[in-house]
Amino acid sequence: MILDARTAHETAEKLMQIKAIKLQPKEPFTWASGWQSPIYCDNRVSLSYPELRNYLKKSLAKALKSLYPDAEVVVGVATGAIAIGALVADELDLPFVYVRPEPKKHGRQNQIEGELPPNSKVVVIEDLISTGGSSLKVVNVLRDSGAEVQGMLALFTYAFRIAEENFKSANLDLYTLSDYPHLLEALKHSGNLNQETFETLINWREDPSAWQA
Repeated sequence: MILDARTAHETAEKLMQIKAIKLQPKEPFTWASGWQSPIYCDNRVSLSYPELRNYLKKSLAKALKSLYPDAEVVVGVATGAIAIGALVADELDLPFVYVRPEPKKHGRQNQIEGELPPNSKVVVIEDLISTGGSSLKVVNVLRDSGAEVQGMLALFTYAFRIAEENFKSANLDLYTLSDYPHLLEALKHSGNLNQETFETLINWREDPSAWQA
């Protein structure tokens, strides 16, 4: 769920301004899952824009402090959310760790990088939620380590039904700064979106696993 409508609108507009939102309905992107998509949201571009970077950092930090006041550690999901997670932790003066998709194959073979004391109350920071599968794998790693995962905060979600179901099954709350419906609204209001592309973006989200250009 979004934190609030105003933040959702502002975040979507700011991501559009730095061209973090890419539209290619005729030549769709291919995700790691194999899904084709007419849109790509590259939140990592925001790291190159100090004003937006600070806005995202402060928005996430404010939400974390309000929703999870007793959080002890901030966790970033590698690799996309390492930077923003570290920024949020710094803003709140909290310890930070990040979790790899799988254990490192050399050295100490860590999957959790940093010091995570047993039974720590943690909040996970993610940059983007599609199905939620990779993000929830990190949650499982943290839970298996003995951490208490209080919730997850993300910059953006495509708000797929499957993601909602996955988070519900994992018994974990997800809050995001913005989501796909608010992004569509911002794109439409920008005047740079024709009706055909707008309909494509709506149709894709209804069944993204089967959609083709």
